[in-house]
Amino acid sequence: MTVTTEGLPAWLDPVARAARTIEPDQLSRFLPPESGAGRQSAVLVLFGEGERGPELLLMERSGSLRSHAGQPSFPGGSLDPEDGDQATTGPLRAALREAREETGLDPRGVQIFGVLPRLYIPVSGFVVTPVLGWWRSPSPVGVVDPGETARVFTVPVADLTDPANRATTVHPSGHRGPAFLVESALVWGFTAGVIDRILHYAGWERPWDTAKQVPLDWRA
Repeated sequence: MTVTTEGLPAWLDPVARAARTIEPDQLSRFLPPESGAGRQSAVLVLFGEGERGPELLLMERSGSLRSHAGQPSFPGGSLDPEDGDQATTGPLRAALREAREETGLDPRGVQIFGVLPRLYIPVSGFVVTPVLGWWRSPSPVGVVDPGETARVFTVPVADLTDPANRATTVHPSGHRGPAFLVESALVWGFTAGVIDRILHYAGWERPWDTAKQVPLDWRA
């Protein structure tokens, strides 16, 4: 299980460079507890080449799940013992394994080219490692288990950077965060935060109206 930038398309170079230099507090103000508490997990941030250029793979979680129900997200989940060392290759294996289980993705077609610093999701207690992948050999993807996943879809990076598709979510708790209105979905929370920072540090971000607000339901 290796991390390599060899053979990446040139358009991914800014993302690979950002992954090598970005500091945890540049990604989020929610960082893992120093005590080591939290459920170790990983997500796969998978970049592919679609009909409209670069794109990201996302899924929509089932509305019946206990945590983050109905939310668009990256494929991912908790580390299992068989994934190995949580400090080294464990998150890489977990991200690919979960992506296969949730979307049917063939991990053999994915090149891992970077790993972002671990982040924390306070509401669920997850310590999350974002694993960056290049979909070198695309494979068919779709819903594997409707009890876990409502749909699997790709979003063109051009849509994510379009100022018309960007907004700020306002949670009833008062927390504000970036959001994307794409593919008939509202991408917000942890997933939107990671996308927002990748766009920013890769130099892909375009000026957008941060005053445009989308209120969130109290159940969110």
